[in-house]
Amino acid sequence: MTKTKKIVLAVAAVVIVGLLVWAVVSGGSLGTVKCPDCGGTGIVDDADCETCLGAGEVRGTWWALLPPIIAIGLALITKEVYSSLAIGLVSGGIIYATEANGLFGSHFHPLAAMNEINGSGLITAVRDTAGVFIFLIELGIIVALINKAGGSQAFGRWAAKHIKTRTGAMLATFALGVLIFIDDYFNCLTVGSVMKPVTDGHKISRAKFAYLIDATAAPVCMIAPVSSWAAAVATYAEDGQGLKLFITAIPYNFYSLLTFVFIIAICFMSFDYGSMAMHEYNAMYKDDLYTTGERVDKELENEEVNPNGKVIDLILPVLVLIAISVFALIYVGGFFDGNPDNIDPVTGNYHNFINSFGNTDATVGLPWAGAIALVFTIVYLMIRKVATFKECMDAVPKGFMAMVPPILILTFATALKNITTDLGAKYFVADLMSNGAESLANFLPAIIFLVAVFLSFSTGTSWGTFGILIPIVLAIFPSGELQVIGMSACLAGAVCGDHCSPISDTTIMSSAGAQCNHINHVSTQLPYAITVAAVSFVSFIIAGFVQNWMIVLPIAIVLMIATLFIIKFITRNRLAALKEADKAAK
Repeated sequence: MTKTKKIVLAVAAVVIVGLLVWAVVSGGSLGTVKCPDCGGTGIVDDADCETCLGAGEVRGTWWALLPPIIAIGLALITKEVYSSLAIGLVSGGIIYATEANGLFGSHFHPLAAMNEINGSGLITAVRDTAGVFIFLIELGIIVALINKAGGSQAFGRWAAKHIKTRTGAMLATFALGVLIFIDDYFNCLTVGSVMKPVTDGHKISRAKFAYLIDATAAPVCMIAPVSSWAAAVATYAEDGQGLKLFITAIPYNFYSLLTFVFIIAICFMSFDYGSMAMHEYNAMYKDDLYTTGERVDKELENEEVNPNGKVIDLILPVLVLIAISVFALIYVGGFFDGNPDNIDPVTGNYHNFINSFGNTDATVGLPWAGAIALVFTIVYLMIRKVATFKECMDAVPKGFMAMVPPILILTFATALKNITTDLGAKYFVADLMSNGAESLANFLPAIIFLVAVFLSFSTGTSWGTFGILIPIVLAIFPSGELQVIGMSACLAGAVCGDHCSPISDTTIMSSAGAQCNHINHVSTQLPYAITVAAVSFVSFIIAGFVQNWMIVLPIAIVLMIATLFIIKFITRNRLAALKEADKAAK
């Protein structure tokens, strides 16, 4: 660590300790805001509000946003994610455990802090995400099996013959990500497993690979009418109009759409900027796909593989996994059981594909789909005689170990998210939105976008963000084109913040899918995501006044491409500078 970074870290430590002491001494985090569910009345449907228990107020102050800010800031400074998340988690517990009468005349209760960190934080995180852990492990084992059987290497050889350029490899990764639009978790891990041999063969850095996965996970799910995200969003609108409103809002979802424009443009323009430029330079000219950080898949890289493997040894297990996963998701959502929530109001048919996705639970459906696909893969590879039973069993711990880093990160990140929720972050932001709505007028879509970005970035959850903001948006804009634009701004901001946040589960899954160091992925992705977010913000300002997507969307696309040309011109000497630095180092 350089002297400058040590000074920055020391200053950050002093600031963090100072803020926590202030929280303990002042008890400022005990502040409340009006309950958004009952409007401060304490009554819902002639009964006490379940959210505020009839008090009309809920806990919510700016302190609720401090723990994730601490974790994210430390992660970016130190490039070390585990300790950063742990410090953020402890900070959240300390802030949460402030009460009227605390220890030694202060507002601090240490036992309450420990209970919050372990109970509401870590234990709840493990319980709520156990299904995701299982699916990660199953997929890790499947990948290890396919590698051992030589399927990945065979696919790499095939791709080398048919995908001739780096641009083609990146666009193929993008295209596969767009095609797998059912669920973001599934998208991240599947695209990573299939395309890694291709991107490695064309010397695409793991950081760039992780960005391509992440940029086509949540963004594509947010504009696909048949996806778990669309179904979830649809549940927040009244009178069964959620899906219709979601589809109508797609042309205004500038962040998702412009992310696709950005990827295609930057692939054809063949340039990178920010820290991504160094990662790509090292991959192309030094055969170093990682640049910094641990080689998280080194255990699998050094393994002997079967030279008789074929492309079908990779494709068939993945196709089986996709088919069973789709079936599992709609099955868990009640597609076959006559669930009243799935009944189509028009046809009366309970076999409703969209509603089944709305009622499904990916943490239940994906694990048993992964289990079936895993058993199939073992049996298939043994029948093909490219792997023995012992080799299949040896792949189990290897696949598990490959997924330990994302499981640890996901546990800490989810625990931090839980504590942030308990501190009332969402209620604080919702209160700010409600109080400022009347004065914002046509600028409101752009403001909604920024608020959604900040909330999603700080909490690491896009679903929680649009779950809070959509009812507020619909209350501010009961009808009309501004309602559609406001809805789009909320969804776009939620995806943007989720895309940028190092504590987002989708970001963590993308790192896992690409087998990329998590902090490398976050730090290289941020400049790209911020560029698209800036153009999206300007586009929402224009949309607030023009209110016609057929005019605004083309303008947004032109702005995006023009911005990239400007950035390319400004950074045109970066590659030469990197080469000169290498010569000087030698």
